[in-house]
Amino acid sequence: MLASGGNAVDAAVAMQFALNVVEPQSSGIGGGGFMMVYSAKDKKTTIIDGRERAPAAATPTMFGSLSFEDASTTGISVGVPGTLRLVDTALKTFGTRTLAQAIAPAIPLAESGFAVTPSLAADIVNTTDRGFAITNLQTETAAIFRPNGVPLKSGELLRQPDLAKTLQLIANQGPDVFYKGEIASAIVNAQTRSTTTGAAGAKLTSGAGGKMTVADLANYTVTMRAPLSGSYRGYTVQVTPPPSGGGITVLQELAMLEQFPLGDTSKGFGFGAKNTLNVLIDSMHLAFNDRNFWTGDADFVSVPIAGLLNKNYLATRAALVKQDTALKAADLKPGNPLPFNGASVPMTAQDPKEGSNTTHMVVIDREGNIVTWTTTVESLFGSGITVPGYGFILNNEMTDFNFPPTLDASKGDIGANDVAPFKRPRSSMTPTILFKDGRPFAALGSAGGSKIINAVVQITSNMIDHKMGVQAAVDAPRIHAGASGTTFCEVGPFTPTGFTPTPAFSPSVIASVNAMRESSVGVPACSGNEANGANLSAQAAVIDLNNGLRYGGADKRRGGTVLGVQ
Repeated sequence: MLASGGNAVDAAVAMQFALNVVEPQSSGIGGGGFMMVYSAKDKKTTIIDGRERAPAAATPTMFGSLSFEDASTTGISVGVPGTLRLVDTALKTFGTRTLAQAIAPAIPLAESGFAVTPSLAADIVNTTDRGFAITNLQTETAAIFRPNGVPLKSGELLRQPDLAKTLQLIANQGPDVFYKGEIASAIVNAQTRSTTTGAAGAKLTSGAGGKMTVADLANYTVTMRAPLSGSYRGYTVQVTPPPSGGGITVLQELAMLEQFPLGDTSKGFGFGAKNTLNVLIDSMHLAFNDRNFWTGDADFVSVPIAGLLNKNYLATRAALVKQDTALKAADLKPGNPLPFNGASVPMTAQDPKEGSNTTHMVVIDREGNIVTWTTTVESLFGSGITVPGYGFILNNEMTDFNFPPTLDASKGDIGANDVAPFKRPRSSMTPTILFKDGRPFAALGSAGGSKIINAVVQITSNMIDHKMGVQAAVDAPRIHAGASGTTFCEVGPFTPTGFTPTPAFSPSVIASVNAMRESSVGVPACSGNEANGANLSAQAAVIDLNNGLRYGGADKRRGGTVLGVQ
């Protein structure tokens, strides 16, 4: 797209359609996402919110007593997809190519096939996502990825004629064939499934059928939003607003970290040092407690955005983070931003379970336009439901809502992320752009569920505080802490890429960090190492503000790449 004169939006949209073919386990037209577009001409950033919506018949108690596993692999988990409306809106608003032109390269890729990548082959048999392989659960999905019952292996040819047909239909008829035409009816029929069919070797589940109707699809709209902005050491940080809970959390963490001299080895704050890891972990704990309690779809609930980002409120949170001591279990609770919005309530927060298989991409074109966007079907292979005859996978985004609901006036819980008709579930997706003196310096984002947020924070700190180049900043090991105790530290090597993050965290430093913490806050700090790095993939690009040269950093945890066009 870039080589033929297209712009960053054209390229990003074409990438999404191609990824729907070659990386269907992570994103596609059955899902949704957030696209951040920086227009070089207008010097303005816009968020296109294509997050899935709840059906009109959705209710706060619709999940009943279902487990995450049973809900997320049946129709009750499927939200109204937003990706196709998002990309069509992006092209019409910012692009130079038609939807048909952007889809065109993906059609022969689906029809003629491609060599299965190591990551896709590993994910076809992956049992770590929900405790069992997802591609076994529905006959249509098994037929694509396990022909004759045998999982596809790396290097084998995968042809998807049904998907090619669907992409051609959309190219010919536009998005209305998906939202109002024959594909809409097929989606509704597919998401009525209340159980899995249980192909050979699959785990049988009982769940609930979906509530989506053709009217829900016909009425779906995207929303254009302004970014949230904060600052970090002289850089302006633009992030996604709610219903993404990621942007506010990134800004809060950076605000708490700014009080410490990260990057100063003489003061004990070098990369991977005890002080650095300690303040990172505690900033994460506090920000995630706020996120999980206060953030949801601000079109439906009064998210106290101004209070959460108020400098005086953030000062109260930052005061809890200490260089030489760690948070106690009693500190693991949300703060109260409402006095800065004019109210006061008691509160508690919990870490919800959420899917972590997603895709992020960054594009910068010759004019300086930037796209950084995160797109997903939620968990690995989404709901596991492939639309019969049309070849694409449906999301399980509804399980990003609270279940059971949390609304409780006596506890001051606003139920920010409880299910409601047409509401968008809270997300962790966090496309981000950094500016220096009004000029874009870096664009980044990540896959990885709630780990997205902390990946963005650490890559930002790696570049600004630790003076790493963009690839080194992406390669470096990361930590992750949520609202509750357990802390994740990357060690590697990851499967199937074999990549090990460098420079490795020191075992003696980790032991020192562990020794500072109460067991109820999470010991040991590196107890959460994952063998599969596919859901941790970040991508970033930077612009040298002195000469305009661009550099990319692609995450080796999964297999991204950097391409330049002269």
